[in-house]
Amino acid sequence: MAPDPETILDALGDPSRRRVLEVLRDGEQPVGRIADALPIGRPAVSKHLAVLEDAGLVLHHRQGTRNLYALAPGGLAPLQQWLAQTWDAALAEFARLAEAEAQAQAAAEPAPARASRPARDATIEGVA
Repeated sequence: MAPDPETILDALGDPSRRRVLEVLRDGEQPVGRIADALPIGRPAVSKHLAVLEDAGLVLHHRQGTRNLYALAPGGLAPLQQWLAQTWDAALAEFARLAEAEAQAQAAAEPAPARASRPARDATIEGVA
C-alpha cells in the first residue's frame, strides 16, 4: 500500500532527507557515497534512509556487502496527487470568491445615467 501524503510530508520535513533525495536523483548510490555528499555521518544517513524508505520514497537492495539506495519510482505520486487536488480546490474557491466579488461590485455600482438631451430652443434659427 502506498504511504499517505502526511507520511511523505513528514519524511520530507527534514532538510537532510531532502538532500538525500537530491543525491539519489543522480542514480543508485551506496550509503557511503550519500554520506560523502552530506554534512552528517553514515549512521545518521542510514536512519534518514530508513525514514525515506518507510515513506515509500526510497528503495534499497543488497549487492554483495553493500546496500544500494535509489529513488522509488512513483514514490512522490501520492503527494503529487494530494497537491493537485488541494490546488484544484483552492483555485475553484478563488474563482468562486472572485465571481462573488465581481457580482457584488456590479450590484453596488449605480446604473449609468442616461444621456440627457439638450432642451430645444423655442426659437428656430432665422425665425424670430
